[in-house]
This record gives sequence, structure tokens and C-alpha cells, in this order.
Amino acid sequence: MGKFTLVDARLFAPGADLSGASNKIELSSEIEDKDVTNYRSAGWKEVLGGLGSAEISAEGQWEAGDPSKVDDQSWAVLGGQGPYTVCPTDCVVGALAYITSGMRTDYNVGDAVGEVAPWSGTVKSSWPLVRGQIAHPPGTARIATGTGTVVQLGTIPAGKRLYAALHVLSVAGTTPSITVRIESGDATISAPTTRLTFGAATAPGGQILRGAGTAVTDAYYRVAWTVTGTTPSFMFAVSLGIR
Repeated sequence: MGKFTLVDARLFAPGADLSGASNKIELSSEIEDKDVTNYRSAGWKEVLGGLGSAEISAEGQWEAGDPSKVDDQSWAVLGGQGPYTVCPTDCVVGALAYITSGMRTDYNVGDAVGEVAPWSGTVKSSWPLVRGQIAHPPGTARIATGTGTVVQLGTIPAGKRLYAALHVLSVAGTTPSITVRIESGDATISAPTTRLTFGAATAPGGQILRGAGTAVTDAYYRVAWTVTGTTPSFMFAVSLGIR
């Protein structure tokens, strides 16, 4: 990926796509530096890495009225934990994505008379920030059981984990339910192995899972889902990463 301007960044909160209500998204990550300088440090400051943290801050135009709007979603998750996915350049399958589980720590609205009603908010991480990719795009409605596009994520060394975030954005039908899982295998995933399985979802919302930290030699992954109900329809996004 070469240099680019930010014109199509995407932000997914637990159960909402806030991209259309956002005009600024910032992502930061840091590791504490802990001073261990001593008399044998050769006259130089010596540090070790401490705790890591990440933060997502965003702002944009205020909207309310249904669970997909920024006001409804912000009040629903304020003070709670959930998955967040940030994409610098759209969210097609294979697009770069940053993933974390975090707490929505603040929500601000309002400005001077005559101004477009704004909002701003912050998420602070409770899990590591993971660099990965989109494995299922948000713009494709799923009405039956199926599988998604295979993506090459890479093998997982011992001590590293597979991370996956699910954002269920809309649900329709009578008694609809969807269970999403992450499968791995060869380049065509001809004999899939289930790596992670999300809980059944019947309403908009978000989930995030991570693996056990054991080595996985498979390099290819895909999203699979089981849909039940009468005339069900689901819009959802899934991001994957290894850290």
C-alpha cells in the first residue's frame, strides 16, 4: 500500500458501522517504558517494555433514532466492553484492519448555535491492538448458511493467538439467528478446521474472540455461518488478525 489520503476510513463499533457519521478517526498504541537504569548501564538510560495500551478516538456528525445511529450505539455501549475495528481504506475482503476489545470511556455532543450537531468519543483498549484484515465485508446480506472468501492470514506461531471480531449490523426476519465461525485449512480450505465460534446472534451487536496460543500451521482462513429462522437476513462484518 502506497501513500494515500484518508477519504474512506471505516469504523465499526460493537453493533454499528459509524463510518457514515464520522469525519475523524484516530488510532494510537504505545508500550510503557520502565526505567531500569543502574550503575552498569554505561551512562545511558536503560528501559524495559511495560504495559501496552491502545486508544481509538473519533468524531463526526450526530445522528439518533435507531440502533445503527451514533447516539443510540454510544449510549448502549458507554462504560462497557466490546469489539472495535478500524480500516484506513474501506473494508472489502483483505483490506487492512486494526482490531481490539475496548471500553467506551466518553461520549460528547453539542456545539454552538447554527453548527452541525457534532459528536466525539473515545475507546480505550482492554485487549491488545491487532493488525489484521477484513474477512467478511459489511455490505453483503446473508440469508442462508454459507462460507466466505478465503484469505491468507499466515501461520500462527506458538505463543501467538488468532483474534476475530464480529460486528452484526442489522437483523431481519422471524426468529432469525446466525452463528459465525472461523475456519482454517489449505488454500481452498477443502477440509476446514474450526478455530473460533461466536455465540448465536439474534440482534445487532458485537463479539470478539481469541485463540488459545497454540501453534497453527494453516495459513488460510475464512468466515462460515449458519443461518436459521423464517426469511432471515443479516448484515455483518468480520475482521481477523494474529498477535
